[in-house]
Amino acid sequence: MRRLFAAALFAFASVRPGTVLAQARPMAMPMPDSSRMAAMSPGPLGISMDRMGSGTTWIPDAVSVPSRHFMAGAWELMLHGFVSGQYDKQGSGSNSPRGGEQLGSLSWAMLMASHEVAGGRLQLRTMLSLDALGVTNAGYPLLLQSGGTFNGAPIHDRQHPHAFWMELGALYERAVAPNLGLSLYLAPSGEPALGPAAFMHRPSAMDNPEAPIGHHWQDAMHVSFGVASAGLFTRHLKVEGSIFNGRDPDEVRWNFDFHPLDSYSGRVTFSLDSSWSLSTGYGFIRSPEPLDPGHSMHRTVVSIQHGQHIGAVGQWATTLIWSAMAHSDHVGLSQSALVESELVLDRKNTIFARSEFVQKSADDLVLTGIPGGFSPDRSFDVGSVSLGYVRELREWGGVTLGLGALATVNVVPEALRFAYGSRTPIGGMVFVRLRPCRVRDRQSANPSETSRARPRSRAS
Repeated sequence: MRRLFAAALFAFASVRPGTVLAQARPMAMPMPDSSRMAAMSPGPLGISMDRMGSGTTWIPDAVSVPSRHFMAGAWELMLHGFVSGQYDKQGSGSNSPRGGEQLGSLSWAMLMASHEVAGGRLQLRTMLSLDALGVTNAGYPLLLQSGGTFNGAPIHDRQHPHAFWMELGALYERAVAPNLGLSLYLAPSGEPALGPAAFMHRPSAMDNPEAPIGHHWQDAMHVSFGVASAGLFTRHLKVEGSIFNGRDPDEVRWNFDFHPLDSYSGRVTFSLDSSWSLSTGYGFIRSPEPLDPGHSMHRTVVSIQHGQHIGAVGQWATTLIWSAMAHSDHVGLSQSALVESELVLDRKNTIFARSEFVQKSADDLVLTGIPGGFSPDRSFDVGSVSLGYVRELREWGGVTLGLGALATVNVVPEALRFAYGSRTPIGGMVFVRLRPCRVRDRQSANPSETSRARPRSRAS
């Protein structure tokens, strides 16, 4: 498994864009914007394949994610991912008893292969992660984060590592009328139709190394071991439904955790134009927590994504998310809200920011059974504000090496001062990150390649 992951990362550097474009088959439709690699032909109804986020989500057409597109015979391939080394420090010693520090590494790689089949398009996917090796099964320090288990106990103030098999699935899309398409998605490990694109696939968070503290309220179902989805779509609207295994992955990060497909969800997505994408989803999730299998939850998520080009090579992407959960063993709703943005100024400089509000219970934050503890269903309003910057140091072969820093100010109520040492505990991270260049970056850096690139097709 590790060799397979290493091979995917090696391909980022080994496949050169010049040879990629030379192998790409000609496209019948001219494309009016050269901001993305021209090797990927449009999908059913002329929708750009680059609109696809994680699972079956849509992101705005006007912004791109760092990836490599090339041909292997009749198959169109896409590689996407990153590997990083980081020093993470949360809190300030004894003033923040729940803080911690770690020198670790995060990494994942995604490979998608597309081919025309039976009048439609088949897309095979795999996404692999070595987080468990880089940050251990306990995950990396992150104040106010919750979710997952370690050594049979709930994780708190740390982000759990993702499973090795983050995705393994197949998506088939086919036009069934001039303005209507059908989609089918089957995945031993994948993402049901519920929330927005997972944070690591959102252009608004692409360079942010930290997970949102509302991750388990908004997009945590992106690793579900057993998913079946079906949907209908036009150029601007998609309606989907899923049945799936709603249980969180266990502590063994290298296997498949299959259970019955006893949860369900539905989602409606609007692609208003090339810059705006809106979605709303609802899901019933049965027994998600391994340590508390008797309770279930209802989740509603609404998201708005916006993207636009900035100058010749930059882009600006923003996401707003609101979500609410109702637990079978808690009274009332638990809500979260997020706004995040990433501004790619040019080929060298990127700024990103995130602000969050989440209602977490004492049970979520593991504040029960300790001196000064609370009843499990006691709710607390917590939040965080973070700002980060990445400077690209070197680019070669379609890959870029960046150096970044991130600072976070968290906010907790007075009742939690004893647990966190302050009402505004802080966190920070410095990191080096290797990932594919953005296509527009490579084209800007190589004028001869830009002249060979064809503009892309838009659905809008």
